[in-house]
Amino acid sequence: MGQKVNPIGFRLAVSKDWRSKWFATGKEFSDSLHSDIAIRNYLKEKLNGAALSKIVIERAWNQVRVTLHTARPGLVIGRKGQEIEVMSQKISEMCGGKQVKIDIFEIKQPEIDAQLVAEGVAVQLERRISFRRAMKRSVQTAMDLGADGIRIRVAGRLGGADIARAEWYRQGKVPLQTLRIPIDYGFYEAKTVYGIIGVKVWLNRGNAGENGVAPPRRERRERRDRDDRGGPPRRGERAVRAPRPEATAEVAPEAEVVSAA
Repeated sequence: MGQKVNPIGFRLAVSKDWRSKWFATGKEFSDSLHSDIAIRNYLKEKLNGAALSKIVIERAWNQVRVTLHTARPGLVIGRKGQEIEVMSQKISEMCGGKQVKIDIFEIKQPEIDAQLVAEGVAVQLERRISFRRAMKRSVQTAMDLGADGIRIRVAGRLGGADIARAEWYRQGKVPLQTLRIPIDYGFYEAKTVYGIIGVKVWLNRGNAGENGVAPPRRERRERRDRDDRGGPPRRGERAVRAPRPEATAEVAPEAEVVSAA
C-alpha cells in the first residue's frame, strides 16, 4: 500500500521512451543530471502558457539538443525566432558553453494528450470553475476525438472545502496493468487561493502509442480476417469452418403454355 510507481517509468522500453538521452559516469553524470533539471525548470517557467507537453534532452559530446513538444509552436518560436535565440543562449550557459539546438514538435490534437488535458483542467480550477464541470468536459472532449478511455483525478481542497479530498471520473477502458496498451500519463498542479490542487490524467490513446504499438482492437480484427481467409488458427483459438454447401435440386424449366385458338 502506498508504494506507487510512476506510470511513465513503469512503461519504459515497452511503450514509452526516455526523456533524457545521454550517457555519463562519475561527476559528469551528476553535473548532467542537475543541468537537465535546471533546463526543464527554466523552460516550464518561461513557456508556462505555450501548452508545453514534453521536453526531450539529448547530449552528444559538445552538443545539446532540446526537443519541445507543444501545441502552440508560434508562442515558442516568437517573432522571427527571437525566443529560440534567447532560450538557446540561456541553456548554453547552463550546460557550460556547449552548442545548443532547439527543435519544435507540434502536437496536432492537444485534447488527447494527457499532460495538456491535466494542464487544461488545472487552468480552469484556477479560474474558479467547478471541478466537476471541468473534469466532465475534458473527459467528453477526449472521448469524442477517438480516445478509448480516460481517467481524471483531482485532489486537494476542492471547492474551497476545509478538509482536502480526492475525486475522479473515468470513462471507457483504462487498463493500467496491460503494458501493450498505450496509456499516456500527465500531472499538473493548480495554484488556487485555497492551496495547491493536484490533477492526474490517465489517457488510453487507442489508435497508436508513442512507438506505434498496435492496440488490441486492431490485433483482434487482423486475427479475425486471417481466420476468415482460412489461415491456421493460433494457440487457444478455434478454427473457423466454412459453411457446408446446401444441396440444391435441379428444377426443370417451365414448359411454355400454348393457348388453343
